[in-house]
Amino acid sequence: MASERTIRKPNSSPGEYLLELVDIEAGYGRAALVLRGLTVRVPPASVVCLVGPNGAGKSTVLKVASGMLVPRSGRVLVGDQDVTGRGPQRMLEAGLSHVLQGHSVFKEMSVSENVLLGAYTIKDRSEIADRVDFVKGLFPVVAQRWGSLAGALSGGQQKQVEFARSLMVSPRVVLLDEPSMGLDPKATGTVFEQVARMRDAGTAVLLVEQNARRALETADLGCVLDLGRVHIAGSAPDLLADPQLAELYLGNRRGAPGSTPTAGSAATPSTP
Repeated sequence: MASERTIRKPNSSPGEYLLELVDIEAGYGRAALVLRGLTVRVPPASVVCLVGPNGAGKSTVLKVASGMLVPRSGRVLVGDQDVTGRGPQRMLEAGLSHVLQGHSVFKEMSVSENVLLGAYTIKDRSEIADRVDFVKGLFPVVAQRWGSLAGALSGGQQKQVEFARSLMVSPRVVLLDEPSMGLDPKATGTVFEQVARMRDAGTAVLLVEQNARRALETADLGCVLDLGRVHIAGSAPDLLADPQLAELYLGNRRGAPGSTPTAGSAATPSTP
């Protein structure tokens, strides 16, 4: 693997992040480490995309962030709060909502019942009503199919129900694991449009996605993972324009000739 590189993001403002994974080492059982000193940071109201080959550790990053996997070393910070080692329930309380890979709707339940499951920790009925109004406005298909069985919806529509459910607790950061998996191109486009809508509505997103080019077109910032480390990090447009990245990870050589990354620190996900 090539040495780690960083693409500089202009006019960066380090120090203000909603989620930070710092020097994370993590693995499963007694097996070798999957993450090897990884650092990723998520600023407010942004989409940070993790891309890379299979086995790079992308989904493991989300499992550490959501509390499903305790890191062997390193720190997980939500705002200025150290939440390292806390379980999923405590991470949810801290403001992290995790949408798992694949479809997780309950098909024999209605759209409304699926969405309201996301509010099971909220006791205030008026707050729940406010959140329902919010997600209906953000995802029109949720409002249109509110009384329908979730199993009657298309794959892309079901994914929007999952997004709506994840937003019922007003999370600081939504963790999305392969949201386009199994979807046709039209549904994939709709899903990424909804990811951008979440960002534009003020919710930060940490996105793992195999469709690297489409994900980077949606994201503000990107990290390319390889062998459990951040290999390249920077603004998504700069990553898309990097010819070496296009050749290695995006499946072609499309990109601006000569747009070689600049060495140095960045305000985007990087090793301090």
